Parts: sequence; C-alpha cells; structure tokens
Amino acid sequence: MKIGLFSIGLDTYWGQYEGLLPRLLRYEDEIAVRLQGMQVEVVRGGMVDNVTNSHAAASLFLQQEVELVCVFISTYALSSTVLPVVQRVGKPVLLLNIQPVPAIDYDYLNGLGDRALMTGEWLAHCQACSVPELACVLKRAGLRFDIVTGHLADEEMWQELADWMDAARTVSGMRENRMGILGHYYCGMLDVYTDTTKQSATFGTHIELLEMCELKALRDGVSEQELKEKLDEFHRVFRVDRQCEEAELRRAALTSVALDKMVEQHGLGSLAYYYEGQPGNDYEDLITSFIAGCTILTGRGIPTAGECEVKNVQAMKLMALLGAGGSFSEPYAMDFKDEVVLWGHDGPGHLNMAQDGVSLVPLPIFHGKPGRGLSIEMAVRQGKVTLLSVCEDREGIHLLVAEGESVEGPTLHIGNTNSRYRFPLPVKEFMHRWAMGGPSHHCAIGVGHVAGKIEKVGRLLGLPVVNVTK
Repeated sequence: MKIGLFSIGLDTYWGQYEGLLPRLLRYEDEIAVRLQGMQVEVVRGGMVDNVTNSHAAASLFLQQEVELVCVFISTYALSSTVLPVVQRVGKPVLLLNIQPVPAIDYDYLNGLGDRALMTGEWLAHCQACSVPELACVLKRAGLRFDIVTGHLADEEMWQELADWMDAARTVSGMRENRMGILGHYYCGMLDVYTDTTKQSATFGTHIELLEMCELKALRDGVSEQELKEKLDEFHRVFRVDRQCEEAELRRAALTSVALDKMVEQHGLGSLAYYYEGQPGNDYEDLITSFIAGCTILTGRGIPTAGECEVKNVQAMKLMALLGAGGSFSEPYAMDFKDEVVLWGHDGPGHLNMAQDGVSLVPLPIFHGKPGRGLSIEMAVRQGKVTLLSVCEDREGIHLLVAEGESVEGPTLHIGNTNSRYRFPLPVKEFMHRWAMGGPSHHCAIGVGHVAGKIEKVGRLLGLPVVNVTK
C-alpha cells in the first residue's frame, strides 16, 4: 500500500533562519522511516512551502495512486499550500501535528541571547500553530481529515499512526476484494437481505454471482489424488471425531476441493452462500457438505458466511484484513448467573481463532436446514475479543462494534462453534444496546480489541461507527 507524505512550511522563513529548513527535513526523514516500518510504501512529496509545490505534490500522489496522505506540519505553514493537495488527490488526510521533542528547552532557547536565533529555535517547535487553521479550512471545504498529535519519541502516537496504516490497508483490501455470492438468501431472514449495490458502492467490493452447477461440475471433476490430499488436510487441521463416517468425510472433502477451485478460478476473497435443493438432489448433497471446506477457507483469510449473509461476510473480511480473524457467529443464549452471552453457529468457523483446536463432528440434522453432514465444534480463544456487524438501515450503512472477553466456562457441545463472552456492562444492557444498534442476527467475532482500528476504518470510508461498549 502506498501513502503520500509531505511537509509543509513557509518559504519566507528559509532566508530568515539559517539551518531551519534542513532541520525540519530531518524530522520528516525520521517520520518516513517509522512509516516505512509499518509495511507501507512512502511516496514523498517533499517540502510544500508554496502553491507551486502544492500542485507538484498532488500530481505525484495522483500518479502513484496513494491510499492516504500524511501532512507533516513541520512549522507554521499557510493553509493555501495544503488545500490544493487535498482537493486534487481526493484521499483521506492525516495532519501530523508532531513536535520534535516533548517540550521546548526553555533555558536553552532563552539563553541564546539573540531574538532572531530564539525565534528560529521556536519555529522548529511550533507545529501546533497551523493545526486550527488547517482544520478550519478543510472543514469549510468539506474534506476528510484527521489529526495525529504527539512528538517523535511518543510511542503512543506512533501506535496511533500504525493503527491508521492498518485501517487504510483494510480499506484498500476491501476495495480489491472479490466477494462470491453462491445460491440465495435463507428464505424469511429479512434482516440478512441487503442492497449489494450499496455494498459495492460503500466498500468498493466486486461481487461475483456464482452458479451451483459450476460448483457441481468442479466437484464431479475432482481426482482421487486431490481427494486424498484434502482428506489428509482434514486430519491435519481438524480433530476428526471417530463417529465421522468415511462416506461423509469423502463427501465433505470433494466439496472442499471444488470450493478451493471455485475460489481460485474467480479470484475470490470472500464467499456468502446458501442453498437447499430438493431432497436427494445433487445440489442438496453439495450444500450439506460445505462446512469443513468453508472453515478451511476462512482460516486462510477467505471468510465464508452461510445463510447468504453478505453483510456479515463483509464484517468477517474487515476482521481478516485487520489481522483479527473473523468468525461467523450469532447469539445463542444469555447466562444471567455469570453475566455472559453465548454466541456460536453451526459453522463455518475460523481455524486460527480456536481455543483448543477445531473438531470435525457428525450432525444427524442441520437445524432449520435440509439434510445432515459434518459440522465443527470449537470455542474462540480466551482473551480479548471484538464483535463487528456491518449494518444497513434507512440512513445507509454503518458499523456496529463491541469489545469484550472470551471467558472460560460451560458451552454447548452440539456440533457448533460456541463461546462465552463477557462485556464491560451487564448482559441486559449489552443485549439492549447491541440490538438497538441495528445488526442482523449474525456478527463477526475477532480476537483482540480492535474497535479503535474499526473506528478509523469508518472515518476513512465516511461511515458511522457505533461502539456499544464505549
């Protein structure tokens, strides 16, 4: 991912204060090095100290297709040098209000004995001077920006910048993602239905509509060697329950190979699916053997969501891009004794988020769905978690988020994912706030507390973010 970086200053100063310009550029060098350590390519626009340089920087950033523009306020600078860049590039902007040190050395400055020298020393520390001016102008122009404030030795500030880089990388990843939709919605789940055009318009996601007959053709063409390799993979990544019949394992493995091929052929980065088919139909045979293969795909960073939950596979992809995993889930029950909520699903899950591995188990019936087959049992790793839902209402799309903890305790061993989550507010209040936030009944579970990064993703996309635990 490319980001643009340029410094701003006032060209009048350079002839007045010897050594000021190279000093400020050294500070920019330090910022560039730290940013490069955040796994981004830094496109540098140099010192923009007049309008001519503004247009040169804008042209460079447009040519290089940067995702984000960072403006280092090196000293006082005119807003007229910043506005043209932001307007022309049309990307989100971070104003870097970064001082060289935590505080001016007042004794040193005042002891210089020459007010010109003293002023030059002050100008190397007056980054804050331009922040209100720039914010005022960008707000009046209706342009997107945020402010990062700190000093060069401020690790908290660097972490905030790293979070912004992760957020920008996530936005870029969503725009580059190709989501497959296979089958149709679960009939009657009105909360799950979505405006796919709005999803593409909001996130930039390309949506590929897929056919069950294509998947069947791929499945029919699976070789014995491919089948054997997939069965070996099942035994590597799952704890295969002894009750799993060989015929069911083979059926799931055939479908898993076919899913892998469909993902590869269409370049998919995520998949929402659901189908039923007539009893005994080939497509029913396909759809009832999805969970194992989809769990493997989800573990590879290609999230899959059943019941054709398009909004939720978007949430899962956001989590995956943030490095937080993203497992398909829904509320199962409330435990008022322990003040926890149980969440789970009949699959798929996320391999790399499991507390004690993932078991592949037989289910005699898929509740609310046709057929029988293999499912998974797993609990999300104990520790910090984040819940995320992509919501759609009359105002448009917004993100709903909550931070909590996956905790130890009894769960349901019914061939589903199942975990216990505690939040920093009572169960009653949490469930009220979450439901009033407007999600569908599914959400994406991620490991770690990443609500801050999600809020930054929302800022970059211009989406409201509601944090019910904040």
